[in-house]
Amino acid sequence: MKFVGSQKVLITGASGFLGSALSDKISSLPRYSLVTTVRKGSRNKAVDAIPIPIASMSAETDWTQALHGVQTVIHTAARVHVMNDLASDPLSEYRKVNVRGTLNLAKQAVAAGVSRFIFISTIKVNGESTLPGMVFTADEQPHPVDPYAISKWETENGLYQIANETKMDVVIIRPPLIYGPGVKANFLAMMRWINLGVPLPLGAIHNKRSLVALENLVSLIVTCIENPAAANQIFLVGDDEDLSTTELLQRIASALGKPARLFPFPTCLINFAASLLGKRGMAQRLSASLQVDISKARKLLDWEPPVSVDEGLRKAADDFKKRSSGL
Repeated sequence: MKFVGSQKVLITGASGFLGSALSDKISSLPRYSLVTTVRKGSRNKAVDAIPIPIASMSAETDWTQALHGVQTVIHTAARVHVMNDLASDPLSEYRKVNVRGTLNLAKQAVAAGVSRFIFISTIKVNGESTLPGMVFTADEQPHPVDPYAISKWETENGLYQIANETKMDVVIIRPPLIYGPGVKANFLAMMRWINLGVPLPLGAIHNKRSLVALENLVSLIVTCIENPAAANQIFLVGDDEDLSTTELLQRIASALGKPARLFPFPTCLINFAASLLGKRGMAQRLSASLQVDISKARKLLDWEPPVSVDEGLRKAADDFKKRSSGL
């Protein structure tokens, strides 16, 4: 698949952390015209984007207006991973949005003549952690564990079935933890801890985890819009430098211009204490390894991460400091 001249791209979830950055980037490229969908009541700041409010994403959502004339769909909207999910049946709730909602969009995209559907999945489809010295690869057998990851894996399978039965290409991208300007959740909490000078018992964790800077993920997605080698492929993405939790906190501190007040504490005791507090999942993310192999994207797409970990952390830290100061 190769387009000549301007082509129309639809980004779903354009008011989100990834969708907003992706919209800004694509709207700056003259060869694309951009349509975005956002939750009702949300706004998309991308210049020259056409925002279309969507009340909810389900098997009944009508995407006709958003899909008109579109060649490529980049689907970032989802029911994201919910910590301490209180739903009585979390998997059912994820399936409503992530599986049935996405496959409804994909089927309507086929009917509208869309040529490529880029789906942002999650590394959690591969599994929750890697053994020391091992890495996740793009084409290995997945092992999703929690309801969120299972819903994403089921969606991937449904999309490939659609691709096999139609002329629409599907591209799957599975990112690990994404950080950058505007980051929230656990990464934002870590920056707050460091910024406040909170002493943390995380000074002797020797795991290895892959991360991806927002700018690097956006770069890979843009590469996948037109590259013919991306058709019907799965790609893992990362910064190409894996860090221990201790190293990450030290690098965040450096980016913030703050001291890292870390003291060594046995990992086994951290995990035990976290279990007693009902925070076993958080402890696992702090102490376990999760490494990804990005060589497939390098070889097939001739892609390289454009920014380093330190540059990505600096941009996240600069944005954090600006927001914290109220500017």
